[in-house]
Amino acid sequence: MAQFENVTVVKAANIYFDGKVTSRTVLFADGTKKTLGVMLPGDYEFGTAEKEIMEILAGEMDVCLPGESWKAITGGQSFEVPANAKFQLKVKTPVDYCCSYIK
Repeated sequence: MAQFENVTVVKAANIYFDGKVTSRTVLFADGTKKTLGVMLPGDYEFGTAEKEIMEILAGEMDVCLPGESWKAITGGQSFEVPANAKFQLKVKTPVDYCCSYIK
């Protein structure tokens, strides 16, 4: 899906790691939520409350999910993060992403 229709976008940005990771929250009529963002090169650790599906639209990075080894991810690929988990990213080039929160 290249675009979202009939959504609400929260104006305030989500800013992490001194501005190296930013996103905007998109709210859907059915109550679901996504964030659209950009990650600049660097090493990051994130924690989740809800299950997430990270869709990488462009860029290159490595991801280490709980209990797994590092894996290369590039634009066009996605990965799933369980709820209440921590995961690490090594972002190699600027990454454009869409994160879907799954209840």
